Amino acid sequence: MNGNHPYAGAPGVSGAGQLSDSELTTAQIATLKRAVAGIVSQTESYLPEGFAVGSELSTGPNGPLATVAVHPPVGHPVSAGFRPDADELETGLTDEDRNEVAQGLAASAALQVMNAVGDDLTPAAR
Repeated sequence: MNGNHPYAGAPGVSGAGQLSDSELTTAQIATLKRAVAGIVSQTESYLPEGFAVGSELSTGPNGPLATVAVHPPVGHPVSAGFRPDADELETGLTDEDRNEVAQGLAASAALQVMNAVGDDLTPAAR
């Protein structure tokens, strides 16, 4: 079968005939969605209109992956991806972690605008 049946798993992640350890419970998914939505909202609060902020949640062989991205009006998009561990999924991400991600994304997006436009620009972040 060459490992192509649903319970084969990736090498080193889960054995044949076992479900993957990366599957999340309903409560863990809800906690992660709330945390990511908070990061998106906070990132938007740092930026003026014209910056598009979005997120994506996925689960791979190494566990859940949350990605938050900002597409500035000019310049390259920026994103931050993180894999919360089991403790973070049970207790939720700390405010400090969420603030760090939101501030970093907003600063990076503002820098992309400044790099694209040059020195004659009014500051893009508040």
